[in-house]
Formats: sequence, structure tokens, C-alpha cells
Amino acid sequence: MNTTSQKTKVAIIGLGNIGRAIAYNLVKGNHPVIISSREISKAQSFASELGILATAEETAKAIEDADVIIPAIYFDKIKDFLSQYASKLRGKIIIDVSNPIAPDGNGGFKKIIDKDISAGQVLLDLTPKEAHFVKAFGTLGASSLSESAFTEPNRKVLFYASDSTNSNQQIEELITDSGFEPLHIGGINQSIRIEVFGDLHEFGALGKTVTLEEAKKALNTQNS
Repeated sequence: MNTTSQKTKVAIIGLGNIGRAIAYNLVKGNHPVIISSREISKAQSFASELGILATAEETAKAIEDADVIIPAIYFDKIKDFLSQYASKLRGKIIIDVSNPIAPDGNGGFKKIIDKDISAGQVLLDLTPKEAHFVKAFGTLGASSLSESAFTEPNRKVLFYASDSTNSNQQIEELITDSGFEPLHIGGINQSIRIEVFGDLHEFGALGKTVTLEEAKKALNTQNS
């Protein structure tokens, strides 16, 4: 088992519900995290709340010090983030948790990009070529991320998509340490499946959190 000093260094940028849930889960799983936000005082306060495994840093420093960067911010803001920090993101693993949705005015949500395009595909094209882009942690809502972590005896699944398998070990380490079972579904061209309304998303065809057995069954059904 890795000691905390040997674990993948991860920075979570943003203190929304998803970012906070991921940070809480990782710390619960004994995984150190770097916390960053536009307001460093808020990052410091949250890191203090999390305890000794969390540290707060300015965004540029957090990116430099981490191997994996999770911009837990809105889809449109990630575009600006990738542009602003392009040089610092080279060689890093970037995990996109976003879903390209907005309120529809009727109490629900609507997609803000073409229905046949995923946020993952859009953001991959904006990612520095030297960086590794992964889609993960966005397949469940914030409530489920918090409430369904570390279930026993069968953990719930977090699907992920990546083109390069070179980063999969770190991704699976983070998903496991955050209290879930990782399941790779393929490349970024499959990421639409694990975004809101997709067939493998909690707010899509699945409609719930699933165990590994249930997840594999859903994958096999869709692929047959």
C-alpha cells in the first residue's frame, strides 16, 4: 500500500459542490489533496476543515506541485482555465468533471452544446498537447459523490474515459481512494456516455448509482 508521500499528487481547483465532495472523499481515503480557489482565503479555510492531509495554494502553484489537476469548475470556465494556464499544464493529467448543462427554465436542465457532442471532446481540443486529458468524477451528482462513497461490501462505480492508458493507473488510484470502484469505458470519444443525459450517467439511462457487476452489465447491454 502506498504511503501518503508516495500517492499521486492531486490539485482540486474550485470549491463548488463537486470539488468539495471529491476533496472530502480523498481525504477520507487517506489521500493528500491540494486545494485552490480564486479566493485563497476560502481555499485555506476549506483545507483547514479537511485536516492535515489538505493544503491550500494559489492556482498556479497548485498546478506546478500536482501531477493530476481537477478543475472542478463550470464547463465554460474550464475553457478559460485551459488557455490561461496552458504552459503550466504541460505534462500534467487533467481530469474533466464538467457537464455542459444549464437550467432550462422549467425546473430541469438542458444541454448547452450540440446534443451529439460531449464536453470531453470540446475540451480535449483545447487541452495543451503535452497534457493527458481524462473524463472522470462527473458521472454522479454531488449528493451521490458524497453519500455513495465507501459503500460496503460492494462499492459503487465511477466510470472514466481516457485516450492514453498511461494515466489510467493514477486515475484508478484516485477513484479507489475516493471510495469508488473505477471502470474504464474507452477513449474520450465515449465521454458523452458518462456526461449528463448519457447512458452511463446517474442522470441519464442508468438513473442511479451502480455496483461493478451492474455497471459491466449496462456496458455489455449497450455494446451488444
